[in-house]
Amino acid sequence: MKIKKDDKVVIIAGKDKGKTGKVMHAFPKDKQVIVEGLNLMKKHVRPKKQGESGQIIEFPAPLDVSNVKLICSKCNEATRVGIERDGKNKKRVCKKCKKKFE
Repeated sequence: MKIKKDDKVVIIAGKDKGKTGKVMHAFPKDKQVIVEGLNLMKKHVRPKKQGESGQIIEFPAPLDVSNVKLICSKCNEATRVGIERDGKNKKRVCKKCKKKFE
């Protein structure tokens, strides 16, 4: 998976299309990411103790990685990500300006 934690991404599909945010968690096994403050879902929580009231909690739900694009820090555009080899190491590369990430 080419998108990692702390990357800045833009959502390209779904209810939050066009919004940008930072990746909080990445789940490579499921090919999903959680973007900070986006794709919020509501969960109704029952009261735990007697006399306590129930509440509605908002939390960011995972998005499929195919619905987000990485934002390049140099050209500041949403871009696809390529992979370039430096000897034995692999580096992520912006397809538009050829800048290496990390």
